Amino acid sequence: MRLQSKTAIITGSAQGIGRSIAEVFAAEGAQIIISDINVKSAQKTADEIKSKYGVETIAVAANVAKLEDCESLVNDSLDKFSKIDILVNNAGITKDNLVLRMSETEWDAVIAVNLKGVFNCIKAASKPMLKARQGRIINIASVVGQTGNSGQINYSASKGGVIAMTKTCAREFASRNILVNAIAPGFIRTAMTDKLTQEQKDAMSANTPLARLGEASDIAKAALFFASDDSSYITGHVLAVNGGMYM
Repeated sequence: MRLQSKTAIITGSAQGIGRSIAEVFAAEGAQIIISDINVKSAQKTADEIKSKYGVETIAVAANVAKLEDCESLVNDSLDKFSKIDILVNNAGITKDNLVLRMSETEWDAVIAVNLKGVFNCIKAASKPMLKARQGRIINIASVVGQTGNSGQINYSASKGGVIAMTKTCAREFASRNILVNAIAPGFIRTAMTDKLTQEQKDAMSANTPLARLGEASDIAKAALFFASDDSSYITGHVLAVNGGMYM
């Protein structure tokens, strides 16, 4: 097992990509902290993963846009497991609109969760990692943080910022053996994309050289690579998992 006895915090992991990452990590022996703004959903996921994979789990409610919530998340994790080996910054939201129609509230909400939230979690979790002189930080960015996308100026800016933050933290933490990398997903099949019309899904596939949407497990497997010893000489990297949308 590649993550035996490792402890991983995964934000936004009650469902979707975050849950898939948690399951893949648990299958490899990791102890899991399920963090989500919806504590009931987080607890349900934590209980199901513990039952299925036989690993220790806890659920912690956290709004990553608030630094105090991220500090509490880290403290609760340390109280339970005494260490944090892996942080996956997955929590994110969308509030799409064209530039001229986008409200300040829509801009601020997405930046607060998707960009400031990553900063808050890194700031909180890096302290015990620095003390331990080891750790892995994996940030979930997006292909639109690399290409831009009409109607998503807030989301694109936040994910582009996550990529820049990844490279900066990789430089700052390298001397303490803390590796910081990012994954930039393309169009991934989730509960959000399941709500789209078939016409919209077909348009997404048409813009992807592999001509299909990706699966949450594709992102989870990439996260496992960055969390494991297989990536021990990689930091500051952005791994595109996008079916060829952006090369």
